[in-house]
Amino acid sequence: MVDYLTLGVAAFAAGLVDAVVGGGGLIQIPAIFSVFNTTAPATLLGTNKMASVFGTAAAAVNYARRVRIAWSTAAPASMAALVFAFIGAYTVTKIPPDFLRSLLPLVLLAVAIYTFKRKDLGSIHAPLFTGVQEKAWAVAIGSLIGFYDGFFGPGTGSFLVFLFVRFFGFDFLSASAVAKIVNVACNIAALAWFGWSGHLIWQLGLTMAVCNVCGSLVGTKLALKHGSGFVRRLFLVVVSVLIVKTTYDAWIRW
Repeated sequence: MVDYLTLGVAAFAAGLVDAVVGGGGLIQIPAIFSVFNTTAPATLLGTNKMASVFGTAAAAVNYARRVRIAWSTAAPASMAALVFAFIGAYTVTKIPPDFLRSLLPLVLLAVAIYTFKRKDLGSIHAPLFTGVQEKAWAVAIGSLIGFYDGFFGPGTGSFLVFLFVRFFGFDFLSASAVAKIVNVACNIAALAWFGWSGHLIWQLGLTMAVCNVCGSLVGTKLALKHGSGFVRRLFLVVVSVLIVKTTYDAWIRW
């Protein structure tokens, strides 16, 4: 009972952060691994995805009700992410992601520095692409991040937010809304893989899902209330924590 309560609180906090800028895995994954430290990692990752997909979907629906979603970007990016996340999940069973583990802190550091230096980045919603060009960029980003999410995963939501701001000209709030939709596709693909292979603790996953949804609703409300400036600040905080966490994982623990 205590274990489920602990993970419920962690799932709520993860859902809140993830709804705004992504990065909920920073909270949820360490929590579930520490509580069930003798359970197979694949089963814990599958259970984590089960909880996350409901929270991310709830955030996506909430954003869609209040923010004008760029579906011409979100739809092709999501379809590409769905396919490539599944491919990435399959690939990781064949090739260990050691290279990405060591490279990730440097990529995140570059993202943080760029966002910090560009004070006006993501403050104005001014889409840069339309038509075929928009769809092509959406498919490219959906494929790249989808594969990354299935293959490795840390910081997927934050990467999506940054890319939609940097390459599409979205403000942080609109970018976060589109990122949630793409992230749902990634999570569904990964969940399909884990579910098919039997790596799920259904009762725990559903319990955490309820808490994750509650957290995501609170996070979405905060983002909508405080706007792009709030999302940008939280984005920098989450990316900074990701840099520390991934540096430890890549260069110290290993």
